Amino acid sequence: MNTQAASTGQAEAVAGVANLGKYYGSGAHRVVALHDISIGVGRGQFTAIMGPSGSGKSTLMHVMAGLDTPSEGRVWLGGDEITNLGDTELTKLRRRRIGFIFQSFNLVPTLDVRGNIMLPFQLDGKKPSLQEMAWIDTLLGQLGLAERLNHRPHELSGGQQQRVAIARALATNPDVIFADEPTGALDSRTGREVLKLLRSAVTNSGQSIV
Repeated sequence: MNTQAASTGQAEAVAGVANLGKYYGSGAHRVVALHDISIGVGRGQFTAIMGPSGSGKSTLMHVMAGLDTPSEGRVWLGGDEITNLGDTELTKLRRRRIGFIFQSFNLVPTLDVRGNIMLPFQLDGKKPSLQEMAWIDTLLGQLGLAERLNHRPHELSGGQQQRVAIARALATNPDVIFADEPTGALDSRTGREVLKLLRSAVTNSGQSIV
């Protein structure tokens, strides 16, 4: 497994791990998912984590995003160490400072496009400000979703569903967005479009994406 970052220059780290290890089981049955990994993700960077299937890519992203805990090592989000945060603190942190785009989209089937995009605000018990609503409207236009606001996931193509997932992740302007194989369930053309959209978020909004 290795990482590759693309940016216009040296950037401040918005997320990182040091001497990270993640193990499952014990003794002769112990499985090493990650061993002695150190990485920093710069602000305004598109960072790719690459490796063969089973090399620990998803595990690394889940630990960095606070979705899983490390066996050893330390994890930071910006200047805050999150290694030993409890479940309540981690949940609040993920809602407010981290976006996640899943390969399987993870849209709520009973909600329409707008409802899915607004879900992070509702879960946080927060009403979006006028500025945040303007940003969401901008996203809807950029992602070609403005005419699909009242559609539910089953009424959308795979590419459209992934665009909704991207809009949901970007809506709260998080510190960093983790995209776990966001094109894996898409055809090659739609996959290229999704990667282009993610790169434009880095270029146009200064977003950090892994």
